[in-house]
Amino acid sequence: MKAKTFSALAEPNRLDIVELLRDGPLSVGEITERLGLGQPQASKHLRVLSDSGLVEVHPVANKRIYKLRPQSLEELDSWIESFSHIWNERFDRLQEYLRDLQQNDKDRGGEE
Repeated sequence: MKAKTFSALAEPNRLDIVELLRDGPLSVGEITERLGLGQPQASKHLRVLSDSGLVEVHPVANKRIYKLRPQSLEELDSWIESFSHIWNERFDRLQEYLRDLQQNDKDRGGEE
């Protein structure tokens, strides 16, 4: 699941489409207009996003309306969150290192 999601989001036009859909559902025509894409190009990107589970499509009359699937983004967020302890530990070590540097600067400044 994650590999397909990352692969889909790695392409700049698809990431732009996801960012557009963050504000609400849009038709293919609205997406092409806002991003300056051709309809076939936009449809191809939307198919990849749909296959990866990031968007879903709902036919309304003669239009196809696309919207984000929150579940896939929540899964991605949860996966990314699983790495937070690693980053928190590194930030804590960096903070300690910076405090030591500041203290050393103060100690040197006081001796002069």
